Amino acid sequence: MARLNIIASAALAFTCAASTLPAAASDRITGHHFATRSEAMAPTAMAATSQPLATQVALDIMQEGGNAIDAAIAANAVLGLVEPTGNGIGGDLFAIVWDAESEKLYGLNASGRSPKSLSLKYFKENGYESIPPRGVLPLSVPGAVDGWFELHDRFGQLDMKNVLQPAINYAESGFPVTEVIAYYMDRNAAVLADQPGFADVFMKDGDVPEKGERFKNPDLANTYKLLANKGRDAFYKGEIARTIDEFVEKHGGFLSYEDLAEHESTWVNPVSTNYRGYNLWELPPNTQGIAAQQILNILEQYDLSAMGFDSPEYIHHFVEAKKLAFEDRAKYYSDPAFHDVPVEGLLDKGYAKERAELINPNKAGRSYEPGNPPTEGDTIYLTTADKDGNMVSLIQSNYRGMGSGVTPTGLGFVLQNRGELFALDANHRNVFKPGKRPFHTIIPAFVTKDGKPLMSYGVMGGATQPQMHAQILINMIDFGMNLQEAGDAPRILHTGSSQPTGSVMSDGGVVSLENGFSKNTRRELIKMGHTLQEAVGPYGGYQAIWKDHEQDVYIGASESRKDGHAAGY
Repeated sequence: MARLNIIASAALAFTCAASTLPAAASDRITGHHFATRSEAMAPTAMAATSQPLATQVALDIMQEGGNAIDAAIAANAVLGLVEPTGNGIGGDLFAIVWDAESEKLYGLNASGRSPKSLSLKYFKENGYESIPPRGVLPLSVPGAVDGWFELHDRFGQLDMKNVLQPAINYAESGFPVTEVIAYYMDRNAAVLADQPGFADVFMKDGDVPEKGERFKNPDLANTYKLLANKGRDAFYKGEIARTIDEFVEKHGGFLSYEDLAEHESTWVNPVSTNYRGYNLWELPPNTQGIAAQQILNILEQYDLSAMGFDSPEYIHHFVEAKKLAFEDRAKYYSDPAFHDVPVEGLLDKGYAKERAELINPNKAGRSYEPGNPPTEGDTIYLTTADKDGNMVSLIQSNYRGMGSGVTPTGLGFVLQNRGELFALDANHRNVFKPGKRPFHTIIPAFVTKDGKPLMSYGVMGGATQPQMHAQILINMIDFGMNLQEAGDAPRILHTGSSQPTGSVMSDGGVVSLENGFSKNTRRELIKMGHTLQEAVGPYGGYQAIWKDHEQDVYIGASESRKDGHAAGY
C-alpha cells in the first residue's frame, strides 16, 4: 500500500484528462485531486468517529489513563446521544480488538435474538409477507450494552463510571446537533413521529432539533447513570428491562423481560482472507463480513491496477463480483446456532476462481445462482488506538436509522428493528425462529500484514458495507491511494441483489456511481447492460486508523461525507 508521493500526485493531476478524475471543490497542492483533506497523524493515540465530540471524548479518556477499549466504549456512548440516527443502546454491536499484550485479534458478536414468545405462525396467520420495518414486531434484544461490558470486563482499564461520564455530561447539559445528523433526524421523524414514545424524547417542541440547536436528553443521562452504577444487569435484569417489558407489552409487542434476562454476547474468532499479501479480517455470520472477503477473492483473479480506477472494466468486474458474493450471502448467511454456515468453503480460493469464471467481461449478469462452496463436516463505525498498541474496530447500529421508533418511557433511546431482516419462508436458512439472531449487516474490519496489526476500519451503511470494505482496500492496494484518499475516492454501489429475507435478483440490479466517474465510463457500462441510477447519500461512512510500524505513529482518516473527524495526540 505505497503512499503516493507529492511529485507523483502533482504529475497525475496535470497529466490525467479532467474527465478521469473527480472535480475538486478546492485545489490541494498534494495528493489525489479528489482528496478532501490530509490524513491525521499522531505519535501516541488516535480516534476516528462520525461526530467530533465523540472523537474528542475518546482522546480525553485515553489521556486520563484509559486504553483504546475504554475510549471506544466512551465514544460509542456519546454517539448514542449525539447521533441517534445511526446507533444507540437499543441496538446491537460488533467489534474486533487487537490486544497488544497477547498480540491477538478478538471478535465480539453482541447481537441480540428474537423474542421467544413470537413465532413464524403469528406472521403467517396475520397475513405478513415480510416483517414490517417499524413498530413492535421487528424488535429483537438490544445487545450493545452487554457488548460494552464484555469488552470492558476483558480489556478495560478505567472504571465504567469514568467511561460513561462524558456522555452523561453531554446528555444533561446538551450539545449542538451537527449538520448531517440534523438532516437524518428530520427524515426519521417523518416516518417515526407516531411511534410510541418517539416524540417525547426527540420532538419535545413539536419537531426534531435543527442544525446547531442545543439538544438535551435527560432520560438517556439517567439510563447511563444506572449502567455506570449498577452495571449491565440494570439493563437486562433490572429497572431498564422491566420498563422495556411493560412498554412493549402495552403496545402489543413480544420482546419480554425473559428475553432480556437470558441474553448473552458471543466471543468469536475473526476469519481472514489474504488479498495480495494483506490479511483482511472480518467476523463470521450471522453478520455479512465475509461478503467483502468473497468479493476480494474473486477480484484477485484480475489485474485491477492495469484496468485503472475510472474504467468501465474495473467497475464492471467489481459489480459482477459483488453480485456473485451476494447470492451466497442471500443463501448461506444466518445464525450459526441454527444452521452450519460453510465459512471456510465460501472463502476458499479455488471456489473464488470458479465463481470468477462466471463473469462475462463484456456483459452485465442479470441473475446468478448461489454457488456450492466446499464444506467441512444508518449505523455508526468508530475506531481507536492507544499508546500500548491496542486497536479497536467497533460498529453499532439501530438498523434503519432510528430503528423501530419505539422509545420506552423514561429511557431516552429507541429500540432497534433488526428483526426485519428475518425471512418468512420456512425453507430459508434465515427464517424467523424464536430466540434466533437475525441476519446482520453491520461489520467491523481489521487488516494485518506478516502478523502485525496494520489497519482498523469500517464503512457504515447497510448492504453498502462489504462493497465499501472491498473498495477501500482496492483503492489502497491496487490504486495506490493513502488512507484518507481511499475513503474520499468516488464509490461504486450496486443494489438489487438477492437478499437473506428471500427476494431474488432477476434483472441485474442497479449501479450507482458517485460524481467523479467519467461520462465515458458511464456510457460504456450502459453498453455492457448495466442499469445506472443516480443516488445521493447511500455510499456509507468511513473511519480508519493505520499503524505505521516503521515510524511508530498512527495515521487516521474519517468520512468526508459525514460530520466526524479523526484526531490524535
